Amino acid sequence: MAMFPAGPDFSGRIGVAILARAPVPGEAKTRLIPALGAEGAARLQRWLLLRTVAMALAADVGPMSLWCAGDPNHPDFVHCRTFGSVTLHRQPDGDLGTRMLTAARQSPTPAGTLVIGTDCPAMRSAHLQQAARLLRDHDAVTVPAEDGGYVLIGMKTPSTDLFTGIEWGSERVMVQTRQRLAALGWRWSEPITLWDVDHPEDFERLAAFCPEVRDNLSPNLEIA
Repeated sequence: MAMFPAGPDFSGRIGVAILARAPVPGEAKTRLIPALGAEGAARLQRWLLLRTVAMALAADVGPMSLWCAGDPNHPDFVHCRTFGSVTLHRQPDGDLGTRMLTAARQSPTPAGTLVIGTDCPAMRSAHLQQAARLLRDHDAVTVPAEDGGYVLIGMKTPSTDLFTGIEWGSERVMVQTRQRLAALGWRWSEPITLWDVDHPEDFERLAAFCPEVRDNLSPNLEIA
């Protein structure tokens, strides 16, 4: 596990773990391929990846790790390290819960970890900063998604119970996670609900929210 230098307030820093898929055509944002094509969906994944890493670094809440589905040496993953201090890790085998639990357990800070993906362009640095503040006074913090999942989960002490038996990809993820949190007796906060990009209608919402995203789907842009 990568080690980070401890500053005077290191114990108060909150780790950020980003789970991301390599922007490989045919493997990235597959539910958007019918609308954008394999190349367009991969370009969108690249845009989301780079935007999320830059946003998380700007939040500056603590050391950041990027958990890669695919080769960590993919050029776009390596490029993320030029943005700032980012460590690269390969995601383990297993379902989404296993991968998130692994990322959370390997946080280099004792104060806890925020785990996010790259599919929420509505997330801003201020949201990460707010979640980090809330985690100092709670056992966990979550940011639900409008579709019934969540786009952020943070915890001081990762628990297997939060990530097993969850119907990943369904509209019941957040409901089931609340049940797990209550069963653990944890105190948690849900400061805001955001939206993510999974379906063609979500892309249209994104394009209205960030018109420049369409320029990033240009076929003149190379995808590794």
